[in-house]
Amino acid sequence: MCRRPILSVLLAFILLVTQVGCWSSKEVEELSIYTGLSLDQGELTPLEQDLEKKGSRYFKKNKITANVQIVPQKSSGSPNQQGAGGQGPNYVNVASTGDSLLEIFRQLSLRLDRPVIGHHLKVIVVSTELAKQQTMQQLMDFVLRDNDIRPSCLVFLSKGRAANTLVTKYKEEVPSIHILYMVRNHFRTSKIMRGVNLSELDGLMHSKKSYILQNITESDGELEFSGAGIIKGDTGHWIGTLGQQDVESIGWITGDVKGGAVKTYNKRNEAITYEIKSVKSKITTKVTEGNDISFHVKIESKGRLIENWDDKADPTETQNMKEAEKEFEEQVTRRIKSLMHKLQSEYKVDVAGFGDHLHIEEPQVWKKVKDNWDYKFSKTPVTFDIKLSITDLGSSAE
Repeated sequence: MCRRPILSVLLAFILLVTQVGCWSSKEVEELSIYTGLSLDQGELTPLEQDLEKKGSRYFKKNKITANVQIVPQKSSGSPNQQGAGGQGPNYVNVASTGDSLLEIFRQLSLRLDRPVIGHHLKVIVVSTELAKQQTMQQLMDFVLRDNDIRPSCLVFLSKGRAANTLVTKYKEEVPSIHILYMVRNHFRTSKIMRGVNLSELDGLMHSKKSYILQNITESDGELEFSGAGIIKGDTGHWIGTLGQQDVESIGWITGDVKGGAVKTYNKRNEAITYEIKSVKSKITTKVTEGNDISFHVKIESKGRLIENWDDKADPTETQNMKEAEKEFEEQVTRRIKSLMHKLQSEYKVDVAGFGDHLHIEEPQVWKKVKDNWDYKFSKTPVTFDIKLSITDLGSSAE
């Protein structure tokens, strides 16, 4: 009768012993966890120049400067965690130059007291100057192969030096985490992209499709998402930049708009603003017997007249509301036409997903044009039907 309790106790003891921990675990205080990584054109830092003068040299080409953002700066038990008075930043940036990211990280071990580990890498920022010289495939090869780095890590571009985006004037903030959280404002404005992670970027690079990455600008320790950089599919290089409204227009075409505003001016040149509540988009592909391709995009949106600077116009009057809707439609149409001119005439790339619709709806035709799709798209007619409806006037009509 007493065998069952004895077996239960024995089983519980065995489970307790085998689940006490992981044999290969390392204490967080023994690691340098980096949450941000910036990649710039190779340029030796003053520290590196001084170290090389003193004999710290190894065989390399100075093609790339990597800057890792380590958090926390010191372990929680260290008396020097944030300097005197605890007023220092919550992170430290360490830069090194070479032509192999793995080798650069290993060289950092010669200067740091803890090994760097990328399990919590959140953002990678690549300078457009570097992306001109090196392909995105070359720059992302190591981070895609490294098992430590998660595929959910987001990738951005920077028109200035990428290392500057990992510095902030706010001592309580970690810039790489700040950038990650900025993406959450996508539901507020479609000028912010959803973000492209490593897994998605890997698919884009292997498909040889042209694509865009959100661009970050920095000024005086402040960061802002400002448009997007274009990566040409067949070369893998950065070729140009789209503005904030261009990114927003791509959202209108794809239907990926969760919020935002459209501002225009009425016939008395007074500002009126439309708050976006919903956007629906449908891209229709048409292929003739001669394999001539065309697209038609139907866009419908509902929203509210949220701001009216014209105190002479009563927005509750049907005529005034219809005029406002027309003015908003014309504004969106102008923005989309400006985008299409850039895509088809200036850069000759499809980064708005038209090729994806052709691939799905006309797979046989797609097979014939996919290898030269960007050029083919630049000659393809695209028409638009845009309808914006004002559904309410906010809390007050006065």
